[in-house]
Amino acid sequence: MRGTVIIFVKAPVAGRVKTRLGADIGFGRAAALFRVLMQRTMMQSVKGGWRTMLAVDPPAATHLSAQFWPPHVARMPQGPGDLGQRMARAFENAPPGPVIIIGADAPGLRARHLRQAFGALNGADAVFGPAVDGGYWLVGLNRRRAAPDLFNGVRWSTKYALKDTLKTLPSSFAVRMLETLADVDEVKDLSIIGAAASAH
Repeated sequence: MRGTVIIFVKAPVAGRVKTRLGADIGFGRAAALFRVLMQRTMMQSVKGGWRTMLAVDPPAATHLSAQFWPPHVARMPQGPGDLGQRMARAFENAPPGPVIIIGADAPGLRARHLRQAFGALNGADAVFGPAVDGGYWLVGLNRRRAAPDLFNGVRWSTKYALKDTLKTLPSSFAVRMLETLADVDEVKDLSIIGAAASAH
């Protein structure tokens, strides 16, 4: 069954994206950087046999013009709630088959990582791409079994995010891990972008 990759994005508007980074380098520059990261992520995410979708925040931004979003990629609103509630909703509303959710701020992401994730879901219930900071840049479910408590009580934007999420999965779930990547949230992370570009 065909899988789906859902990219979680915010409207790339100054003051709405990468606010921690923007506090140091300026919100306009941070928004421009996010647009670059989003374009890189999109380029990698359409290189497979899976379908690719955008989950957009705020919901009204779903209808913005192609200057923000690629016209050939389907969009859905993230909706209300914390990150866990929004991701859970995306899993519920996605087309049938395995689903992978990624962000747009891991410069090292390549199409091969998505292929690896779908491959892992052939024999596992869930797959994660750990991030250097203790969070994760990818989460995927094969959706053959329910995970009713998924994301409940996760301490988002902390070093405990991955550990907390694993605790919300049913104990019988088989879980696979991909390689650890870094994402860009603060000034100290900017060197990641150049390193990722030169490594591939």
